[in-house]
Amino acid sequence: MENNTSLQQQLLEAGVHFGHLKKKWNPKMLPYIFAEKKGIHIIDLNKTTEALQETAAALKQIAKSGKKIMFVATKKQSKEIVTDCAKRVNMPYVTDRWLGGMLTNFNTIRKSVKKMQSIEKMLNDGSFDNVTKKERLTLSRDKDKMEKVLGGIAQLGRIPAALFIVDIGHEHIALSEAKRLGITTFGMVDTNCDPNKVDFAIPSNDDATKSIAIVTSYVTAAIAEGLAERMAAKDDDVDDSGMDDNERKAARLQAEAEGEAARGGRTRGAGAGPGGPGGQPKRRVPGGGGGNRRPGGGGR
Repeated sequence: MENNTSLQQQLLEAGVHFGHLKKKWNPKMLPYIFAEKKGIHIIDLNKTTEALQETAAALKQIAKSGKKIMFVATKKQSKEIVTDCAKRVNMPYVTDRWLGGMLTNFNTIRKSVKKMQSIEKMLNDGSFDNVTKKERLTLSRDKDKMEKVLGGIAQLGRIPAALFIVDIGHEHIALSEAKRLGITTFGMVDTNCDPNKVDFAIPSNDDATKSIAIVTSYVTAAIAEGLAERMAAKDDDVDDSGMDDNERKAARLQAEAEGEAARGGRTRGAGAGPGGPGGQPKRRVPGGGGGNRRPGGGGR
């Protein structure tokens, strides 16, 4: 990714450094505030850059491990941006409305998702052809409403490993549920919020569209890298196991030869060893001069 100078310049141009009015500030954001200008706090972009890179590295590793990261951003100016980014890396997202219990009551939410999918399937395969037009319209509207809220998590089969949140103050319910379940949290934190409420805080302007876009795109790129590395590792495993017939035959013959040599060495050693004729070693008797050596002699 970019060097720090280039990244800071992009953050500056996107207005990531603009905080809230001084009267709205949260004192816990003091370490991240660079200055005050015309009653508005200015965020230290050195701190933002450091936090953004740390967040990106952590999210990359989570993605590389095959776990899911949920994007949460229900504010109007962030919906489209976050939806596009989440879809780009095939991650779950909530950008319309956070339903209470979406994490803490996940099984019930999954039932609603299955109901939505069932209605959609029946509408498509003609199962509702015999119902009245009014009933069909009602079912279609119900499906659309559920799709709007649950569509982003339709493929989520289990609780995600992490949440990436735009504006932790606005998404306080989602943050609270994640903390209750011990889910790792990452978030854009403006000067009016408490950075200690998330595991990874990115001090940044969480209201401006350009600011949201550059931060979200940056972490999405890191997630994409993690997924690519995971895929490459899988390809390497396939390549290692995908030998042709001649390679497999050569490997088998080599293994057999090594096994035969090892057996021959043990046989020769047995005839000349302490076991005498027949090559059967004497059984070690506890306390018979062998000391306290453990069976196997590995010392583990």
